[in-house]
Amino acid sequence: MNHLFARSLMRRAVAGANCRCYVATAQVEGLSAVLVGWRRMMSSAAEPTSSPPSSLKNSESPEEKAEKGGVVVSSYWGISRPKITREDGTEWPWNCFMPWETYAADLSIDLHKHHVPRTFIDKVAFRTVKLLRIPTDMFFKRRYGCRAMMLETVAAVPGMVGGMLLHLRSLRKFQQSGGWIKALLEEAENERMHLMTMVELVKPKWYERLLVLTVQGVFFNGFFIIYLMSPKMAHRVVGYLEEEAIHSYTEYLKDIESGAIENVAAPAIAIDYWRLPKNATLKDVISVIRADEAHHRDVNHFASDIHHQGKELREAPAPLGYH
Repeated sequence: MNHLFARSLMRRAVAGANCRCYVATAQVEGLSAVLVGWRRMMSSAAEPTSSPPSSLKNSESPEEKAEKGGVVVSSYWGISRPKITREDGTEWPWNCFMPWETYAADLSIDLHKHHVPRTFIDKVAFRTVKLLRIPTDMFFKRRYGCRAMMLETVAAVPGMVGGMLLHLRSLRKFQQSGGWIKALLEEAENERMHLMTMVELVKPKWYERLLVLTVQGVFFNGFFIIYLMSPKMAHRVVGYLEEEAIHSYTEYLKDIESGAIENVAAPAIAIDYWRLPKNATLKDVISVIRADEAHHRDVNHFASDIHHQGKELREAPAPLGYH
């Protein structure tokens, strides 16, 4: 009897132990399942899905777009240039100027006009320009392509200096400028486009680039001081500089016509900027640049005459668009 009772107790104990072990095992397995599920959920949130939506399959990174020449547009700023085309429907290739800034040069302008120096300031301006021409002739001689490149790096300075000082004066005195700020900045931009064209034609050497840095630094500061002291003299100096530029480009054309300089095809940037025909040549480019210089000559002599009459530039209408 005692033996049977003891066996019964042992069976119950074993059964209870197995039940407790099963429950404990089930709890551990459930906890493990929860942990595994949580890990999978977090990893799926952190990692991209293996099959992205169809709308994102063709998306490109900003680096890929930049390599392909595309414009990377920030979703925050949303700034982008609209598509611009030529008249024939082809895409506009230039970012440095737009189609509405181009023009056909007026080649009928008088190239032989000369302001005869009469006053003391006129004579000083005239002699200064003549002295500046001496080292230029000695260095470049008849290398008119390199000479033109140097000339344009200097010629683009006065319009910017004059426009800047007139702009600051307009802000200080609460006065309008009569359009002269824009006229002078137009001149500076036009001269800069001359330089961009000449760089395509002439590959400057390292010492010529060094010379440009030196000359531009000296000329900018010198002209800045002259314009502060006497705008009348500053504009007269530029007028005589443009007369010298006309002479230099005339000699350039003579060498092209004589065959001393090859009459190569015009650069694409010049064809679009001056609306030249597709078969334009170097001779056509130099002709339109010379015409521009003649217009700048007239503008600056005109500005100096206004000051000579004791007036300010804002009292006379500015010749906007007068290239």
